[in-house]
Amino acid sequence: MTTLIRGGTVVNADRAFRADVLCVGDKIAAVGENLEAPAGATIVDAGGQYVMPGGIDPHTHMQLPFMGTVTADDFFTGTAAGLAGGTTTIIDFVIPDPKQSLLEAFHTWRGWAEKSAGDYTFHVAVTWWDKSVHDEMGVLVREHGVNSFKHFMAYKNAIMADDETLVKSFRRSLELGAIPTVHAENGELVYQLQQELLAKGIRGAEAHPLSRPPEVEAEAANRAIAIANVLGTPVYIVHVSCAESLEAITRARAKGQRVYGEALAGHLVIDDSVYRHPDPDFARGHVMSPPFRSRHHQQALWQGLQGGNLHTTATDHCTFCAEQKAAGKDDFTKIPNGCGGVEERMAVIWDAGVNSGLLTPSEFVRVTSTNAAQIFNMYPRKGLIAAGADADIVVWDPNGSRTISTQTQFAKGGFNVFDGRTVRGIPTHTVAAGKLVFARGELRAERGAGRYVERPAFTATVA
Repeated sequence: MTTLIRGGTVVNADRAFRADVLCVGDKIAAVGENLEAPAGATIVDAGGQYVMPGGIDPHTHMQLPFMGTVTADDFFTGTAAGLAGGTTTIIDFVIPDPKQSLLEAFHTWRGWAEKSAGDYTFHVAVTWWDKSVHDEMGVLVREHGVNSFKHFMAYKNAIMADDETLVKSFRRSLELGAIPTVHAENGELVYQLQQELLAKGIRGAEAHPLSRPPEVEAEAANRAIAIANVLGTPVYIVHVSCAESLEAITRARAKGQRVYGEALAGHLVIDDSVYRHPDPDFARGHVMSPPFRSRHHQQALWQGLQGGNLHTTATDHCTFCAEQKAAGKDDFTKIPNGCGGVEERMAVIWDAGVNSGLLTPSEFVRVTSTNAAQIFNMYPRKGLIAAGADADIVVWDPNGSRTISTQTQFAKGGFNVFDGRTVRGIPTHTVAAGKLVFARGELRAERGAGRYVERPAFTATVA
Protein backbone atom coordinates (compact mmCIF):
# COMPACT_ATOMS: atom_id res chain seq x y z
CA MET A 1 0.00 0.00 0.00
CA THR A 2 1.81 3.07 -1.30
CA THR A 3 0.47 6.58 -1.84
CA LEU A 4 2.28 9.59 -3.27
CA ILE A 5 0.82 13.04 -2.65
CA ARG A 6 2.41 15.19 -5.30
CA GLY A 7 2.78 18.91 -5.93
CA GLY A 8 1.30 20.39 -2.77
CA THR A 9 2.47 22.75 -0.04
CA VAL A 10 3.14 20.90 3.19
CA VAL A 11 1.91 22.84 6.22
CA ASN A 12 3.15 21.89 9.67
CA ALA A 13 2.71 23.84 12.89
CA ASP A 14 6.12 25.48 12.48
CA ARG A 15 6.42 26.14 8.74
CA ALA A 16 5.09 25.60 5.23
CA PHE A 17 7.12 24.36 2.26
CA ARG A 18 6.65 22.80 -1.17
CA ALA A 19 7.11 19.03 -1.10
CA ASP A 20 5.76 15.68 -2.16
CA VAL A 21 4.76 13.17 0.53
CA LEU A 22 5.32 9.45 0.07
CA CYS A 23 3.37 7.05 2.26
CA VAL A 24 4.37 3.40 2.49
CA GLY A 25 2.19 1.17 4.59
CA ASP A 26 0.78 3.18 7.48
CA LYS A 27 3.75 5.56 7.79
CA ILE A 28 5.13 8.56 5.95
CA ALA A 29 8.29 7.30 4.26
CA ALA A 30 9.63 10.50 2.73
CA VAL A 31 8.91 14.22 2.40
CA GLY A 32 10.76 16.09 -0.33
CA GLU A 33 10.71 17.55 -3.80
CA ASN A 34 10.28 15.46 -6.95
CA LEU A 35 9.83 12.14 -5.20
CA GLU A 36 9.55 9.12 -7.48
CA ALA A 37 6.33 7.12 -7.39
CA PRO A 38 6.94 3.39 -6.86
CA ALA A 39 5.21 1.00 -9.24
CA GLY A 40 1.55 0.61 -8.39
CA ALA A 41 1.41 3.65 -6.11
CA THR A 42 -1.79 5.66 -5.77
CA ILE A 43 -1.09 9.22 -6.94
CA VAL A 44 -2.92 12.18 -5.38
CA ASP A 45 -2.50 15.45 -7.25
CA ALA A 46 -2.21 18.18 -4.61
CA GLY A 47 -1.31 20.99 -6.98
CA GLY A 48 -2.51 24.33 -5.63
CA GLN A 49 -3.47 22.72 -2.32
CA TYR A 50 -2.12 22.35 1.19
CA VAL A 51 -0.99 19.02 2.62
CA MET A 52 -1.54 18.98 6.38
CA PRO A 53 -1.51 16.55 9.30
CA GLY A 54 -4.83 14.82 9.76
CA GLY A 55 -7.02 16.55 12.28
CA ILE A 56 -7.21 15.37 15.89
CA ASP A 57 -10.51 15.98 17.65
CA PRO A 58 -9.67 15.71 21.37
CA HIS A 59 -13.30 15.70 22.52
CA THR A 60 -15.95 13.38 21.09
CA HIS A 61 -18.71 11.14 22.44
CA MET A 62 -19.51 8.28 20.07
CA GLN A 63 -22.11 5.68 21.08
CA LEU A 64 -22.51 7.44 24.44
CA PRO A 65 -25.29 6.27 26.80
CA PHE A 66 -26.51 9.58 28.22
CA MET A 67 -29.67 10.94 29.80
CA GLY A 68 -31.66 7.80 29.10
CA THR A 69 -30.69 7.35 25.46
CA VAL A 70 -27.67 6.65 23.24
CA THR A 71 -26.08 9.00 20.73
CA ALA A 72 -27.03 8.55 17.08
CA ASP A 73 -23.42 8.20 15.90
CA ASP A 74 -21.59 5.05 16.88
CA PHE A 75 -17.82 4.65 16.55
CA PHE A 76 -18.02 3.67 12.90
CA THR A 77 -20.38 6.38 11.63
CA GLY A 78 -18.78 9.05 13.81
CA THR A 79 -15.19 8.34 12.83
CA ALA A 80 -16.19 7.91 9.18
CA ALA A 81 -17.79 11.36 9.25
CA GLY A 82 -14.58 12.68 10.78
CA LEU A 83 -12.53 11.25 7.90
CA ALA A 84 -14.79 13.06 5.43
CA GLY A 85 -13.92 16.30 7.19
CA GLY A 86 -10.19 15.68 7.48
CA THR A 87 -10.14 14.41 11.08
CA THR A 88 -8.21 11.15 11.30
CA THR A 89 -7.97 10.66 15.09
CA ILE A 90 -10.45 11.19 17.92
CA ILE A 91 -10.06 11.16 21.67
CA ASP A 92 -13.32 9.85 23.09
CA PHE A 93 -14.42 9.41 26.70
CA VAL A 94 -14.89 6.34 28.85
CA ILE A 95 -17.49 7.40 31.45
CA PRO A 96 -18.00 4.86 34.25
CA ASP A 97 -21.19 4.97 36.25
CA PRO A 98 -20.70 5.95 39.89
CA LYS A 99 -19.31 2.90 41.74
CA GLN A 100 -18.48 1.14 38.44
CA SER A 101 -14.98 -0.20 37.92
CA LEU A 102 -12.93 2.07 35.65
CA LEU A 103 -11.38 -0.97 33.99
CA GLU A 104 -14.77 -2.56 33.36
CA ALA A 105 -16.01 0.63 31.68
CA PHE A 106 -12.78 0.97 29.71
CA HIS A 107 -13.10 -2.53 28.26
CA THR A 108 -16.75 -1.84 27.36
CA TRP A 109 -15.79 1.27 25.40
CA ARG A 110 -12.87 -0.54 23.77
CA GLY A 111 -15.32 -3.15 22.53
CA TRP A 112 -17.67 -0.54 21.11
CA ALA A 113 -14.79 1.23 19.38
CA GLU A 114 -13.49 -1.80 17.51
CA LYS A 115 -15.71 -0.79 14.57
CA SER A 116 -13.98 2.63 14.22
CA ALA A 117 -12.95 3.74 10.74
CA GLY A 118 -10.30 6.14 12.05
CA ASP A 119 -7.79 5.99 14.89
CA TYR A 120 -9.09 6.50 18.40
CA THR A 121 -7.94 6.77 21.99
CA PHE A 122 -9.63 7.58 25.30
CA HIS A 123 -9.81 9.91 28.25
CA VAL A 124 -11.23 8.00 31.24
CA ALA A 125 -13.63 9.83 33.56
CA VAL A 126 -13.29 9.65 37.33
CA THR A 127 -16.87 9.84 38.59
CA TRP A 128 -16.33 8.55 42.14
CA TRP A 129 -13.50 7.68 44.51
CA ASP A 130 -12.16 4.88 46.63
CA LYS A 131 -8.94 2.84 46.73
CA SER A 132 -10.01 0.74 43.74
CA VAL A 133 -10.22 3.88 41.59
CA HIS A 134 -6.74 4.89 42.77
CA ASP A 135 -5.38 1.47 41.83
CA GLU A 136 -7.20 1.18 38.49
CA MET A 137 -5.94 4.56 37.36
CA GLY A 138 -2.46 3.08 37.67
CA VAL A 139 -3.41 0.03 35.61
CA LEU A 140 -4.94 2.21 32.91
CA VAL A 141 -1.78 4.30 32.63
CA ARG A 142 0.75 1.49 32.80
CA GLU A 143 -1.04 -1.23 30.83
CA HIS A 144 -3.52 0.50 28.53
CA GLY A 145 -1.88 3.71 27.37
CA VAL A 146 -4.29 6.13 29.06
CA ASN A 147 -2.64 9.39 30.12
CA SER A 148 -5.63 11.67 30.76
CA PHE A 149 -8.52 11.52 33.22
CA LYS A 150 -11.76 13.49 32.89
CA HIS A 151 -13.68 15.15 35.72
CA PHE A 152 -17.23 16.44 35.36
CA MET A 153 -17.81 19.34 37.72
CA ALA A 154 -21.41 19.43 36.43
CA TYR A 155 -24.33 16.93 36.30
CA LYS A 156 -25.31 16.75 39.95
CA ASN A 157 -26.86 13.44 41.06
CA ALA A 158 -25.21 11.68 38.13
CA ILE A 159 -21.51 11.84 37.26
CA MET A 160 -20.41 15.02 39.04
CA ALA A 161 -17.06 14.84 40.83
CA ASP A 162 -16.97 16.62 44.19
CA ASP A 163 -13.91 18.49 45.48
CA GLU A 164 -12.60 15.47 47.38
CA THR A 165 -12.65 13.41 44.19
CA LEU A 166 -10.98 16.22 42.25
CA VAL A 167 -8.16 16.58 44.77
CA LYS A 168 -7.48 12.86 45.09
CA SER A 169 -7.71 12.20 41.36
CA PHE A 170 -5.56 15.21 40.43
CA ARG A 171 -2.89 14.06 42.91
CA ARG A 172 -3.01 10.50 41.56
CA SER A 173 -2.76 11.79 37.97
CA LEU A 174 0.39 13.69 38.89
CA GLU A 175 1.90 10.58 40.47
CA LEU A 176 1.21 8.59 37.33
CA GLY A 177 2.37 11.16 34.79
CA ALA A 178 -1.16 11.71 33.48
CA ILE A 179 -3.03 14.97 32.92
CA PRO A 180 -6.40 15.72 34.53
CA THR A 181 -9.06 17.33 32.36
CA VAL A 182 -12.23 19.05 33.59
CA HIS A 183 -15.68 19.98 32.40
CA ALA A 184 -15.88 23.25 34.28
CA GLU A 185 -19.40 24.13 35.43
CA ASN A 186 -20.55 24.45 39.05
CA GLY A 187 -23.02 21.56 39.19
CA GLU A 188 -24.75 22.74 42.36
CA LEU A 189 -25.39 26.21 40.92
CA VAL A 190 -26.68 24.71 37.67
CA TYR A 191 -29.07 22.46 39.58
CA GLN A 192 -30.43 25.29 41.73
CA LEU A 193 -30.91 27.59 38.73
CA GLN A 194 -32.68 24.83 36.82
CA GLN A 195 -35.14 24.31 39.67
CA GLU A 196 -35.84 28.06 39.91
CA LEU A 197 -36.53 28.34 36.18
CA LEU A 198 -38.86 25.34 36.22
CA ALA A 199 -40.71 26.82 39.22
CA LYS A 200 -41.24 30.00 37.18
CA GLY A 201 -42.71 28.00 34.31
CA ILE A 202 -39.75 28.57 31.99
CA ARG A 203 -39.47 25.08 30.57
CA GLY A 204 -38.28 25.38 26.97
CA ALA A 205 -34.79 25.40 25.47
CA GLU A 206 -34.55 29.13 26.12
CA ALA A 207 -34.04 28.26 29.79
CA HIS A 208 -30.93 26.20 29.10
CA PRO A 209 -28.43 29.10 28.82
CA LEU A 210 -30.15 30.89 31.70
CA SER A 211 -29.35 27.94 33.94
CA ARG A 212 -25.68 27.93 32.91
CA PRO A 213 -24.49 31.57 32.79
CA PRO A 214 -20.80 32.36 32.25
CA GLU A 215 -20.23 32.85 35.99
CA VAL A 216 -21.14 29.20 36.62
CA GLU A 217 -18.45 28.08 34.21
CA ALA A 218 -15.90 30.61 35.43
CA GLU A 219 -16.27 29.59 39.09
CA ALA A 220 -15.56 25.96 38.26
CA ALA A 221 -12.63 26.83 36.00
CA ASN A 222 -11.08 28.98 38.72
CA ARG A 223 -11.62 26.22 41.29
CA ALA A 224 -10.07 23.50 39.10
CA ILE A 225 -7.10 25.74 38.31
CA ALA A 226 -6.62 26.56 42.00
CA ILE A 227 -6.70 22.88 42.98
CA ALA A 228 -4.20 22.04 40.23
CA ASN A 229 -1.94 24.90 41.34
CA VAL A 230 -1.86 23.75 44.97
CA LEU A 231 -1.09 20.17 43.93
CA GLY A 232 1.41 21.15 41.23
CA THR A 233 -0.33 19.29 38.42
CA PRO A 234 -1.09 20.55 34.91
CA VAL A 235 -4.78 20.77 34.00
CA TYR A 236 -6.72 20.85 30.73
CA ILE A 237 -10.05 22.72 30.61
CA VAL A 238 -12.41 21.28 28.00
CA HIS A 239 -14.90 23.30 25.92
CA VAL A 240 -14.05 26.79 27.23
CA SER A 241 -17.05 28.85 26.13
CA CYS A 242 -16.84 32.23 27.84
CA ALA A 243 -14.50 35.16 28.34
CA GLU A 244 -14.48 34.68 32.11
CA SER A 245 -13.10 31.13 31.88
CA LEU A 246 -10.51 32.25 29.37
CA GLU A 247 -9.47 35.03 31.78
CA ALA A 248 -8.91 32.43 34.51
CA ILE A 249 -6.70 30.38 32.19
CA THR A 250 -4.81 33.45 31.01
CA ARG A 251 -4.09 34.65 34.55
CA ALA A 252 -2.81 31.25 35.59
CA ARG A 253 -0.61 30.87 32.53
CA ALA A 254 0.83 34.35 33.07
CA LYS A 255 2.04 33.12 36.45
CA GLY A 256 3.68 30.07 34.90
CA GLN A 257 1.00 27.50 35.67
CA ARG A 258 0.51 24.71 33.12
CA VAL A 259 -3.12 25.19 32.14
CA TYR A 260 -4.43 24.25 28.73
CA GLY A 261 -7.72 25.31 27.14
CA GLU A 262 -9.94 23.81 24.46
CA ALA A 263 -12.46 25.66 22.27
CA LEU A 264 -15.30 24.04 20.36
CA ALA A 265 -15.92 24.90 16.71
CA GLY A 266 -19.55 25.64 17.55
CA HIS A 267 -18.71 28.06 20.35
CA LEU A 268 -16.49 29.98 17.93
CA VAL A 269 -19.23 30.73 15.38
CA ILE A 270 -22.72 30.15 16.84
CA ASP A 271 -24.40 32.52 19.28
CA ASP A 272 -27.12 32.11 21.89
CA SER A 273 -29.93 33.43 19.69
CA VAL A 274 -30.48 29.81 18.59
CA TYR A 275 -32.25 29.09 21.89
CA ARG A 276 -34.91 31.68 21.10
CA HIS A 277 -35.71 30.27 17.66
CA PRO A 278 -39.47 29.85 17.04
CA ASP A 279 -39.03 26.20 16.01
CA PRO A 280 -38.67 24.24 19.27
CA ASP A 281 -36.92 21.33 17.50
CA PHE A 282 -34.30 23.77 16.20
CA ALA A 283 -33.80 25.30 19.64
CA ARG A 284 -33.55 21.90 21.35
CA GLY A 285 -31.11 20.76 18.67
CA HIS A 286 -28.61 23.33 19.97
CA VAL A 287 -28.80 22.29 23.62
CA MET A 288 -25.32 21.38 24.80
CA SER A 289 -23.29 22.26 27.86
CA PRO A 290 -21.82 24.77 28.23
CA PRO A 291 -24.38 26.50 25.99
CA PHE A 292 -23.68 28.74 23.03
CA ARG A 293 -22.86 32.26 24.19
CA SER A 294 -23.19 35.82 22.94
CA ARG A 295 -20.85 37.16 20.26
CA HIS A 296 -18.76 38.91 22.89
CA HIS A 297 -17.62 35.51 24.09
CA GLN A 298 -16.93 34.28 20.55
CA GLN A 299 -14.56 37.19 20.03
CA ALA A 300 -12.79 36.35 23.28
CA LEU A 301 -12.32 32.71 22.25
CA TRP A 302 -10.72 33.73 18.96
CA GLN A 303 -8.37 36.01 20.88
CA GLY A 304 -7.54 33.07 23.13
CA LEU A 305 -6.58 30.95 20.12
CA GLN A 306 -4.55 33.78 18.63
CA GLY A 307 -2.76 34.55 21.88
CA GLY A 308 -1.91 30.96 22.74
CA ASN A 309 -4.05 30.67 25.86
CA LEU A 310 -6.46 28.30 24.11
CA HIS A 311 -4.61 25.43 22.53
CA THR A 312 -6.94 22.98 20.83
CA THR A 313 -10.20 22.96 18.92
CA ALA A 314 -12.73 20.18 19.32
CA THR A 315 -16.40 19.45 18.76
CA ASP A 316 -17.83 17.57 21.77
CA HIS A 317 -19.47 15.54 18.97
CA CYS A 318 -22.51 14.00 20.65
CA THR A 319 -25.41 13.59 18.22
CA PHE A 320 -29.07 13.10 19.05
CA CYS A 321 -32.02 13.08 16.66
CA ALA A 322 -35.08 15.30 17.05
CA GLU A 323 -37.10 12.49 18.63
CA GLN A 324 -34.42 12.01 21.29
CA LYS A 325 -34.22 15.74 21.98
CA ALA A 326 -38.03 15.86 22.27
CA ALA A 327 -37.76 13.96 25.56
CA GLY A 328 -37.31 17.41 27.06
CA LYS A 329 -40.12 19.21 25.23
CA ASP A 330 -41.88 19.99 28.53
CA ASP A 331 -38.77 20.15 30.73
CA PHE A 332 -35.51 21.57 29.37
CA THR A 333 -33.47 19.66 31.95
CA LYS A 334 -34.44 16.42 30.18
CA ILE A 335 -33.18 17.46 26.74
CA PRO A 336 -30.19 15.21 25.94
CA ASN A 337 -27.17 17.51 25.87
CA GLY A 338 -25.07 17.38 22.73
CA CYS A 339 -24.42 18.56 19.18
CA GLY A 340 -22.39 17.24 16.25
CA GLY A 341 -19.46 18.71 14.35
CA VAL A 342 -16.68 16.15 13.85
CA GLU A 343 -17.26 16.34 10.09
CA GLU A 344 -17.35 20.14 9.90
CA ARG A 345 -14.84 21.30 12.53
CA MET A 346 -11.83 21.85 10.29
CA ALA A 347 -13.69 23.59 7.46
CA VAL A 348 -15.58 25.85 9.88
CA ILE A 349 -12.39 26.88 11.68
CA TRP A 350 -10.49 27.43 8.43
CA ASP A 351 -13.31 29.53 7.00
CA ALA A 352 -13.86 31.64 10.12
CA GLY A 353 -10.22 31.73 11.23
CA VAL A 354 -7.83 31.55 8.29
CA ASN A 355 -10.00 33.31 5.71
CA SER A 356 -10.52 36.21 8.11
CA GLY A 357 -6.82 36.52 8.90
CA LEU A 358 -7.27 35.50 12.54
CA LEU A 359 -5.13 32.38 12.04
CA THR A 360 -2.31 31.51 9.67
CA PRO A 361 -2.33 28.07 8.00
CA SER A 362 0.39 26.89 10.41
CA GLU A 363 -1.61 28.18 13.38
CA PHE A 364 -4.61 26.31 11.99
CA VAL A 365 -2.58 23.08 11.97
CA ARG A 366 -1.46 23.83 15.52
CA VAL A 367 -4.98 24.20 16.93
CA THR A 368 -6.61 21.42 14.90
CA SER A 369 -3.92 18.76 15.24
CA THR A 370 -0.41 19.39 16.57
CA ASN A 371 -1.22 20.86 19.98
CA ALA A 372 -3.57 18.00 20.80
CA ALA A 373 -0.88 15.50 19.76
CA GLN A 374 1.66 17.20 22.01
CA ILE A 375 -0.58 17.79 25.05
CA PHE A 376 -1.76 14.17 25.05
CA ASN A 377 1.64 12.67 24.15
CA MET A 378 1.00 11.38 20.62
CA TYR A 379 3.59 13.64 18.95
CA PRO A 380 5.46 13.18 16.62
CA ARG A 381 3.52 10.05 15.68
CA LYS A 382 0.50 12.32 15.15
CA GLY A 383 0.20 16.01 14.31
CA LEU A 384 3.16 16.22 11.92
CA ILE A 385 4.01 15.66 8.27
CA ALA A 386 7.48 14.08 8.48
CA ALA A 387 9.17 10.79 7.71
CA GLY A 388 8.28 8.23 10.38
CA ALA A 389 5.00 9.85 11.40
CA ASP A 390 1.66 8.12 10.89
CA ALA A 391 0.37 8.54 7.35
CA ASP A 392 -2.65 10.55 8.53
CA ILE A 393 -2.94 13.40 6.05
CA VAL A 394 -5.53 15.82 4.72
CA VAL A 395 -5.17 17.50 1.32
CA TRP A 396 -6.82 20.90 1.62
CA ASP A 397 -8.20 23.11 -1.14
CA PRO A 398 -8.20 26.68 0.25
CA ASN A 399 -10.41 27.85 -2.62
CA GLY A 400 -12.87 24.99 -2.61
CA SER A 401 -16.24 25.60 -1.02
CA ARG A 402 -19.35 23.78 0.04
CA THR A 403 -22.56 24.52 1.84
CA ILE A 404 -23.00 22.39 4.93
CA SER A 405 -26.26 20.49 4.91
CA THR A 406 -28.02 17.82 6.92
CA GLN A 407 -29.00 16.33 3.55
CA THR A 408 -25.40 15.63 2.52
CA GLN A 409 -23.63 15.07 5.84
CA PHE A 410 -22.22 11.65 6.65
CA ALA A 411 -22.88 11.94 10.39
CA LYS A 412 -26.13 10.61 11.81
CA GLY A 413 -28.78 12.35 13.85
CA GLY A 414 -30.53 14.38 11.17
CA PHE A 415 -29.50 17.74 12.63
CA ASN A 416 -26.48 19.94 12.08
CA VAL A 417 -25.76 23.13 14.02
CA PHE A 418 -23.77 24.39 11.00
CA ASP A 419 -26.58 23.67 8.49
CA GLY A 420 -26.71 26.25 5.70
CA ARG A 421 -23.25 27.69 6.42
CA THR A 422 -21.10 28.04 3.30
CA VAL A 423 -17.42 27.47 3.98
CA ARG A 424 -14.42 28.21 1.77
CA GLY A 425 -11.52 25.85 2.39
CA ILE A 426 -12.37 22.14 2.35
CA PRO A 427 -10.66 18.75 2.28
CA THR A 428 -10.40 17.08 -1.11
CA HIS A 429 -8.58 13.95 0.08
CA THR A 430 -8.00 12.26 3.41
CA VAL A 431 -5.38 9.59 3.99
CA ALA A 432 -5.65 7.55 7.21
CA ALA A 433 -2.98 5.00 8.14
CA GLY A 434 -1.75 5.23 4.56
CA LYS A 435 -5.11 4.46 2.94
CA LEU A 436 -7.03 6.93 0.79
CA VAL A 437 -10.31 7.05 2.71
CA PHE A 438 -11.92 10.18 1.25
CA ALA A 439 -11.52 11.47 -2.30
CA ARG A 440 -13.44 14.45 -3.68
CA GLY A 441 -16.70 13.67 -1.93
CA GLU A 442 -16.42 9.89 -2.03
CA LEU A 443 -16.12 8.35 1.42
CA ARG A 444 -14.22 5.05 1.47
CA ALA A 445 -14.22 4.43 5.19
CA GLU A 446 -13.76 0.85 6.34
CA ARG A 447 -15.43 -0.53 9.44
CA GLY A 448 -12.78 -1.64 11.91
CA ALA A 449 -9.83 -0.02 10.11
CA GLY A 450 -9.17 2.40 12.96
CA ARG A 451 -6.45 1.60 15.48
CA TYR A 452 -6.40 2.13 19.23
CA VAL A 453 -3.64 4.62 20.05
CA GLU A 454 -1.78 4.07 23.30
CA ARG A 455 -0.51 7.32 24.82
CA PRO A 456 2.49 6.93 27.12
CA ALA A 457 2.54 8.60 30.51
CA PHE A 458 4.57 11.74 30.99
CA THR A 459 7.43 11.65 33.50
CA ALA A 460 5.99 10.10 36.64
CA THR A 461 7.15 10.77 40.19
CA VAL A 462 5.78 7.54 41.64
CA ALA A 463 5.81 4.11 39.98
